Amino acid sequence: MCVFCKIVNKELPCNMVLESDHYLAFHDLYPKAPIHILIIPKQHVECFQDATPQMMAGLTTFAQEVAQKIGIDKTGYRLVTNNGEDGGQEIFHLHFHMLGGGKLSWNHMHEDPHKSI
Repeated sequence: MCVFCKIVNKELPCNMVLESDHYLAFHDLYPKAPIHILIIPKQHVECFQDATPQMMAGLTTFAQEVAQKIGIDKTGYRLVTNNGEDGGQEIFHLHFHMLGGGKLSWNHMHEDPHKSI
């Protein structure tokens, strides 16, 4: 069982922000921004590529509720998912990172091995 399924099943603790019948939002243990929330479906889905349109519709509404609850719905935030190993996914349970709480930078995501310095 993956770590997020253990959190859903209350086998591991989390610093919960919001919960519904189908989704869960909690603070990331290693934040990359002043606000860093993880949003997951309670049903185990390995990655975005396996998500259904119905699941994503519900997750969209839930994510908007999370942003409103933590007070970043008006100031702005970034919502990111990593899909698969090459996309940087480390935990293979679909999850979105909600980042906010300040002006976010956008660093280079990929270093070009052919670029000369």
